[in-house]
Amino acid sequence: MTAFPLTWLYAPGDRPHVVAKALTSGADVVVIDLEDAVAPDRKAYARAATADLLASPPAVPVHVRVNALDGPWGEQDISALAPSPGLSGLRLAKITSPGEIIHVARRAARADLYALLETALAVERAYAIASAHPNLRGIALGEADLQADLGMRDDTGLDWPRSRVVVAARAAGLPPPPQSVHPDTRDLDGLAASCAHGRALGFLGRAAIHPRQLPVIERAFLPTEADIERAETVLKAAAAEQGAQALPDGRFVDAAVVTAARRTLSLARRR
Repeated sequence: MTAFPLTWLYAPGDRPHVVAKALTSGADVVVIDLEDAVAPDRKAYARAATADLLASPPAVPVHVRVNALDGPWGEQDISALAPSPGLSGLRLAKITSPGEIIHVARRAARADLYALLETALAVERAYAIASAHPNLRGIALGEADLQADLGMRDDTGLDWPRSRVVVAARAAGLPPPPQSVHPDTRDLDGLAASCAHGRALGFLGRAAIHPRQLPVIERAFLPTEADIERAETVLKAAAAEQGAQALPDGRFVDAAVVTAARRTLSLARRR
């Protein structure tokens, strides 16, 4: 997987032909969904079809979003899929406590884990969850469920939970979280605006539910030419003189600014 995955494309596990298309979509990570996208009477089929696909490593990293641990299918999903040679990560739905992460890490010792925080309780425990176990490699919000839990009519109240998750991830030494999905697959202008807002909050990349969303997400999170030029100027100045300094244009350069500039140029290599 690229060091900075920007696009995470969901595909329903009970529709193998859709999964096959997702694998050729250009997404950095394909997420096979066994949870919300699959009806109860299709859960067993989706699990079996996913296990068959992951019997050998696909060309693209594949994560699987398993069903919630407190329901009738989550434990079965983990048992069936954790040993799969082609599995790159387990995305754990509706996590609410560090203990759930520890439990899955014991059962799936070789799997990279990703926790989805979808309730007020999970957001309140964000750092405890994010730091629960070394096998946990990332956290993210499940915004649709969180809005329902909080009784929100729209997403205007989500900026605090979003920032909470970004800060918790950083405090735990995890990568910046990707944004939750933009549910209107035809509203590409709205998606671009939402991505710009998410980038300003500290998110990196985004989950998608349709391939047409992928190029919009990638453009939103890749540095612009101006971003690259500024980063290069910072690194040249840092190489020429140690310690904090001011650039001719008035920008202040210190270690944190240098670190950000390096990440910008790392992302720029994807262009």
